[in-house]
Amino acid sequence: MAAEIVNPPSESGTEGAPEEPFDPAFALHRGGKMAIQATVPVRNKDDLSLAYTPGVAKVCTAIAENPELVHDYTWKSQVVAVVTDGTAVLGLGDIGPEASLPVMEGKAILFKQFGGVDAVPIALATTDTDEIVETVVRLAPSFGGVNLEDISAPRCFEIERKLQERLDIPVFHDDQHGTAIVTLAALRNAAKLTGRTLGDLRAVISGAGAAGVAIAKFLLEAGIGDVCVADRKGVVSSDREDLTDVKREIAGLTNKAGLSGSLETALAGADVFIGVSGGTVPEAAVASMAKDAFVFAMANPNPEVHPDVAHKYAAVVATGRSDYPNQINNVLAFPGIFAGALQVRASRITEGMKIAAADAIAGVVGDALAADCVIPSPFDDRVAPAVAAAVAAAARAEGVARR
Repeated sequence: MAAEIVNPPSESGTEGAPEEPFDPAFALHRGGKMAIQATVPVRNKDDLSLAYTPGVAKVCTAIAENPELVHDYTWKSQVVAVVTDGTAVLGLGDIGPEASLPVMEGKAILFKQFGGVDAVPIALATTDTDEIVETVVRLAPSFGGVNLEDISAPRCFEIERKLQERLDIPVFHDDQHGTAIVTLAALRNAAKLTGRTLGDLRAVISGAGAAGVAIAKFLLEAGIGDVCVADRKGVVSSDREDLTDVKREIAGLTNKAGLSGSLETALAGADVFIGVSGGTVPEAAVASMAKDAFVFAMANPNPEVHPDVAHKYAAVVATGRSDYPNQINNVLAFPGIFAGALQVRASRITEGMKIAAADAIAGVVGDALAADCVIPSPFDDRVAPAVAAAVAAAARAEGVARR
């Protein structure tokens, strides 16, 4: 369903005209949601001479002689660039760079609030893949990491890959990997709750965009029994002739069962449904799933399967919404992941680091594990420190840590 466009309240009304209702969203956003704050005082000429010229010249000279000192004497190792081109913003689609800024500001304050990581929103006035890559490469000396955000598929895959090849700092497309990490965490706990392992499960993913492809690959990496992906035309299978390069690759990696046809056909006997596509799954298809199935219907604001329907047939139900239990929310992942990666100055974020993050998120649930609690709350203050510690340890173990 298309998002409703609401006109903002005006600064001053026309005399005699009815007053516009107060809108708290516009009130909160007026003037933006973030600002830069100094960490040192500049109270007098002595402070000024240290924070700026001439004192700053000593630090600049030292960094010029030993570039590694930039990590100790600037904020580089504590700050992430949140980069978008505004082409896939939440459920709003391609709304452009300016209109994406409220979301990017929101992302930046979540980095700070939940992970203690500073972040700078950067909305680019280009949708050209190579131009985005070149721009980010040139900005990279100012940042310790790059979080790609709300860039449409399939360009997002190529942009991330090219940046990872050219930069020696973490580059992470949260729409892909953040969603996959939190999904795996919830799935591990759901399996544990029902006495199974990932290897016992067959999953069906609705959606072959950024999140769907990343979830499929990540679940395979984590050892799921089988997974297939469906797009608008049905199961992404090797016998289809209309596949993009990305979908052709995913067809070759997934679907050991050799399924073809519709999403509904694939769901018959499946243990897991993962929705990252929108649309609606018929109740009959949900009813055809295996006993003690899991339904993770994550489309916002309207899940592919309404929770009331899902609960009729599934042992565990999760959504992307905050007003139902088991919210699959990326904020459980990205703040801690970047905090841990920056802590050890990781050169990249590996699959092992992502799996460690998922295991840490799942582990926070602990003894509270239940059908309505397979994933912790985004406001559980144990999550980000646990994720950061696990990611830092994995980075050291995999040889990508530099301190």
